[in-house]
Parts: sequence; structure tokens; C-alpha cells
Amino acid sequence: MLLQAAFIKDNSTALIDVEGNTLSYKDLFDFSKLFYSQINKRTLIFIFSENTLGSVAGYVAALETKIVPLLLNTGTEETLREALILKYQPEYFWLPESMTSEFDGEVIFKAYGYVLLKTGLNAPLLYEDLSLLLPTSGSTGSPKLVRHSYNNILANARNVGKVFEITSSDRALAMLPMYYTMGLSVITSYLYGGATVLLFNGSLTDAVFWKFLKTQQATILTGVPYSFEILSKLRFTRMDLPDLKIITQGGGKLNPTLFNEFADYATRTGKKFIATYGQTEGTARMAYLPAEFAQSKVGSIGKAIPEGRLYLVDENGEEITQADTPAEMVYSGPNVTLGYAFSGEDLSKNDERKGVLPTGDIAVTDADGFFYIVGRISRFLKLYGLRIGLDDIEQLILQTFGVETVCTGTDEKMKIYITNQEMIAVITDFVIQKTGLYHQAFEVLFIPQIPRNEVGKVIYNFE
Repeated sequence: MLLQAAFIKDNSTALIDVEGNTLSYKDLFDFSKLFYSQINKRTLIFIFSENTLGSVAGYVAALETKIVPLLLNTGTEETLREALILKYQPEYFWLPESMTSEFDGEVIFKAYGYVLLKTGLNAPLLYEDLSLLLPTSGSTGSPKLVRHSYNNILANARNVGKVFEITSSDRALAMLPMYYTMGLSVITSYLYGGATVLLFNGSLTDAVFWKFLKTQQATILTGVPYSFEILSKLRFTRMDLPDLKIITQGGGKLNPTLFNEFADYATRTGKKFIATYGQTEGTARMAYLPAEFAQSKVGSIGKAIPEGRLYLVDENGEEITQADTPAEMVYSGPNVTLGYAFSGEDLSKNDERKGVLPTGDIAVTDADGFFYIVGRISRFLKLYGLRIGLDDIEQLILQTFGVETVCTGTDEKMKIYITNQEMIAVITDFVIQKTGLYHQAFEVLFIPQIPRNEVGKVIYNFE
């Protein structure tokens, strides 16, 4: 599916890791056949992922052979992990050798530092076009998964390739985790285009990152807002990086100062700065701002990617065409996913969305038809590029501590109001542990009573 015959035949390099280990497209093709021979059927597999050769090889093999993977973080908390296993009953795990002792199961195969474990569970019935599962909120551990089709994956890869003009000479730096939809889009799109993907599995502040970026002559770098905060502090825009052609941003709104800084840097150095917009439910990329508008349309998400369409609708579902009128933004296109799963039984469901995705974002268009996000209907935030469900946080705190909680905030900072002042420090530590967020991303505050309306519903706009 991803591995096109033209690239397999010439044995070109597909993957390089930080230690210089490589896999060619032919290696990936051959491994896919070997991987399938260990399983010999279409089934469900949990992949505990890293940006490493073994992890990506397992993902590619699963797609190529119609095995359905759920991509999870290797750091997924044990209680969450067990809940997902109980709900979805995977027949296999593909995970780092170092994690083998944490799981029950029979080791039946090893390759590239990963092992294949047979769990003894009976996988649920799988819809014929189901290709991939991703968590909606990988940090808070909601069991709700997004169901992707094979056409979703191919459409995303094909159209991202058009946006970034991907060729086999590109060398894409994959520094976002592959269980995160934007990180996976980088890997998938550039493999589909026959490029070389440079796998980085550490911190941007590590010296090895900068050595890897330069020595491997990366041509494209993709980050989320927090990535750009770090890069700015490290004076990235003063560096001489002659091989780098494109800097692209997704994962939430970038503040105007950083947006301008990187747009100016790109213009000054002959590179392209391309902001993008997407959601897991839209297979990552749904809109982009062409590089030539980076300085004149600061803060815009641009327009829909090829084969897609963006439009605004009012409360009655009627399309709005006039400029500067806030309304919910809707996306349609072949990369819109099938729908959600809440349990194993849902994996047999067919396409529930039919190519149309209400985004939950409030947007406006300008006179030139460029879109700007101005708010959000649904109760999610994107903090440092991570999608966090406010309802999920409230339930986690209530279930763990029995403390009533209300969460609000913006993509800049989440505010967590609790009714027990003595628990502020404990809950702060708990949220850091559960989400992996930095303490600057949220604030825990005391409130004597949760504000509610006359029918008992929580009032969120009380600040």
C-alpha cells in the first residue's frame, strides 16, 4: 500500500535512525512478508511505538498485509494499557524487547529490537476497510479510538505529497512521536513518496538531535507549537542549515510572535514556512497555508488540502459564505475517517462519517477565502501540540481523588478548578504524571463550589 514498486526495485533508503542504522524500501517489503508469515491472517495488533526502525517496520508491515494496528506510546500507563487490552482484545503485541517482561504472552518473533507477542486473546471482528486505530487523546487515556480506512491513509499521503512537493530526494526529519497523528503523517507521507525518513526518538535539546539534523541533511522539519518554542530559545533561526528546504507547523495555533519569527527566517534564508491544520479524525492534515502567504496571513490555517473542502455552517447546518462571520468549520474529503470506536464491537462498524467532518472549531474567512480559527465548540485543548480532553481530566481527578473538578482554558493554558484546597499540590503532580505536560501548561486553582445553572449543568464560562 505505502511501498510503491518503483522504490522497492531500486533498493533506495527508506529509514535511518540516530545511530546510522538503515532500512531500504526492499528491506521493508521483505520484512512485511516475513512479519505476516508469523501471523497468517487479518487481526488486531497493539504496536507500542517509538521513532525507531523496529516500530516503523511493524507499522508498515501491518498496513501492507491488512493487519490492523492500534498505535500506542511505549510510555502508556499500565492501568490504561490494561483497560485498552480488556476493551479491544488484541491478538498480538509488537513492542520493544525491553518491555517484554511487562506483558503476558508468547514471544514468536524478534526483529530490529522489537518482539511479536501472541496474547492468547480472540480479536474482535474487523470491518474490511479498517486500516488503523489511533487514540483521540493519547495523553489522558480515553478508550475512544479513531477508525481509519485504507483510503484515508492513502489520501493523506497522496495529498500531503502534493502540498510539500515530496520527491524521492527528500529527507524528512520525523521528530514527533508516531502515535501522534501529525508525527505519523510525516512518516506515512514521505514513505509513500519514496523519500528517506530520519527517525529521531529524543529531546530537541539533546546535542544528538542537532548532529542528526545536520549530518543527515534533513530537507524538511515538522513541529508543533512547543517544538517551535524550544527551537526559538535555542536560536534556531540564527543557524546555517543549507539543506533544509521546508519548515512546517501543525498541532495547534502558533502564537503570532513565533509565527512571524519562523516565517521571516524562511524568507530570509530561501526556505518555506508552511503552517498546517488537522485532526486525528481527518487523518492529520486538512488545511495548509501556502508559504507565499506566511507573512501576509499570519495566524491563518489557509485553505483545504488538495481533494478536500472547508466551509462554515450556521446552527441550522446552512453554509455561510460571507467573510468575517464566525461559525463552525466543516471539512470534507477522502481523508475523513470512518468514525469512533469505544469497544471491540465497534471495530466491525462501517463508514459512519461518509467523508464529512464537523471540526468543532469556530472559524472565520477573510475576503480572500483564507480560514482563521477563533474558538472551539468541543471541550478539547491543544496544549504544546497534545490534544487534551477537558472532560477526561475532570473524570480522572474525580475517580482518583473523589474531588469535584471543572476544567477550562485556552490552547495557551488549561485551568483546573477543584473544591478541595488541600489537594492542589497532589493533583498538580497527578496531572503532570497522567498527561506528560509541563507544569507551565496548566494551573490548579481552588473554587468553593462548582458553578451550575438551574438544571444542574456546569457553567464553564464563569471566569
